[in-house]
Amino acid sequence: MKGLAAADWIALGVYLIGVTVLGVRTSRQVTNMSDFVMPRRFGKVMMLMHGFGTSTHSDQAVSVASKCYSSGLSGIWYQWMWLFATPFFWLIAPMMRRFRALTTADVFAARYGPSVAVLFCVFGLAKFVVTIGNMLKGSGAVIEACTGAAISAEASIVVMTVLFVVYGLAGGLRAAIVTDFVQGILTLLFSFLLLPSVLHAVGGISGMRQSFAELSPGKDMLSLVTPGEIGVFYIAMIALNSLLSVTVQPHNMGTCGAGRTEIDGAVGFMGGTFLKRICTIAWCLTGLAAFAHYSGRVDNPDHVYGLMASEFLPQLMPGLLGLFLAGLLATVMGSCDSFMISAAGLVTENLYRPVNPGRSEAHYLRVARASGLAVVVVAIGYTFWLSGVIQGLEILWKLNAVMAPAFWLGVFWRGATTAGAWAATLLTATTWCVSGMDVTATSIAALPFSESLSMVAVHNESLVVTVPWQMVAYLTAGFAGGIVVSLCTRRNDPQQLDRFYELMRTPIQENEVVERPCTLPQGVIPAPRRVFFSSTNFEIPVPTWRAMSGFLVGWLLVFAIIGGVWWLVL
Repeated sequence: MKGLAAADWIALGVYLIGVTVLGVRTSRQVTNMSDFVMPRRFGKVMMLMHGFGTSTHSDQAVSVASKCYSSGLSGIWYQWMWLFATPFFWLIAPMMRRFRALTTADVFAARYGPSVAVLFCVFGLAKFVVTIGNMLKGSGAVIEACTGAAISAEASIVVMTVLFVVYGLAGGLRAAIVTDFVQGILTLLFSFLLLPSVLHAVGGISGMRQSFAELSPGKDMLSLVTPGEIGVFYIAMIALNSLLSVTVQPHNMGTCGAGRTEIDGAVGFMGGTFLKRICTIAWCLTGLAAFAHYSGRVDNPDHVYGLMASEFLPQLMPGLLGLFLAGLLATVMGSCDSFMISAAGLVTENLYRPVNPGRSEAHYLRVARASGLAVVVVAIGYTFWLSGVIQGLEILWKLNAVMAPAFWLGVFWRGATTAGAWAATLLTATTWCVSGMDVTATSIAALPFSESLSMVAVHNESLVVTVPWQMVAYLTAGFAGGIVVSLCTRRNDPQQLDRFYELMRTPIQENEVVERPCTLPQGVIPAPRRVFFSSTNFEIPVPTWRAMSGFLVGWLLVFAIIGGVWWLVL
């Protein structure tokens, strides 16, 4: 078949069969919803690869390479938007583990009550549909380009979906974590396998710089910022949006909570995400090299990653293109299975079980598997509607943040009420929608300071509010609305609040057994309250030395990564 030799098919087939068998075998250990959604039995290495595998997928490689191809090095921020948030993951992971929840909706139920949990389920399921759709869209684009359209994007989407559904629904999160170990290794290979060849072909960084000067005179393609497009304000806002929204991405409850201890989750969450930041450099350089190699003549930037792979890898060794595709599939399957399982947990634990209590665990497992499948089917429909990977990524940024104000107000302020959480969520969502309307962009463009602040831009021949200003608008509206409404409405039950904050400050005990989500196990004594401003309603905990030391290491890694890229392109 065009684009794939026999050796490529063998490499691809061995991976697909092997990972499916490995995932399905774990189904023998799944007997209840806790095993399926939150096993809490994995150590640092497995959690590291799970954190890496769940957060890394091929649509990100496609979007970064695509944006770097069209905008230059600054396109790296389409994934590095999380970079400045990553050190905070060391602090966030223990908090998420201490909630002792099966799903993130359990946390909202414990803090605000069942109505807000249902609200979270609605937005959480929408997030999974968009995320899975984006991933399948990006992967389909690469496979189609790699094989010269011999395998269509549509056909590859169907095959990938069938495979991760088979072992994901059988083995749950346990299968996802076990297979992520293998898939994470392949993802690293997928990210760096192509880079040496393409850099050699364009004469390295110096060769790219010369090509850029000829192809794009007056534009610094090797600048980390692009004034007027991806500047400092843009980077700062997407970083803030990412930090606030990371806790309300439903799958991150498993990323943080499936480890045996708090430190297992922290190492997995922060360490796995830093591995992804390093992979992003390879994706970015591949996109830049593609611009130099093809002289900027590729019509669809989403295809550049796959085109480079299909051109260079077969020249190196038979079977490498198949191995590359196996790595690409690993990035998709290693994430989609986790997302599908988290979606199944939301539906079963927070929508179905409350209205159908007292059923057997086997019954709830059947419901979970059916609901996970249903979410994937909807995601496939969204995939075929989506016009491009970059569009899908920008939709996801904003959708991720819709319930962030309600979450953080509830974590740090006792005064946040159920009505306030609803107001914060609905105002965030409404402001996002309104800021995306043509009439809003036209009205803002008429303001005297609009142009100097880059508040609007032309996109597809239409005037739109720029992404960072949309984020300013909806985050401000969400937090302000949540605070005002909370101050004007009745506070939640003080005993309910006490139980919630006791969870947050009580460390995980060795071999503890959680009988019900968001409750302390029997015999565990709540830790004393150690917060800043202890005489107020604020619940801002005093960090431990372990927390601060890991946080500091995270920032050292951030500066090392940025410095490394800056040194590389000098």
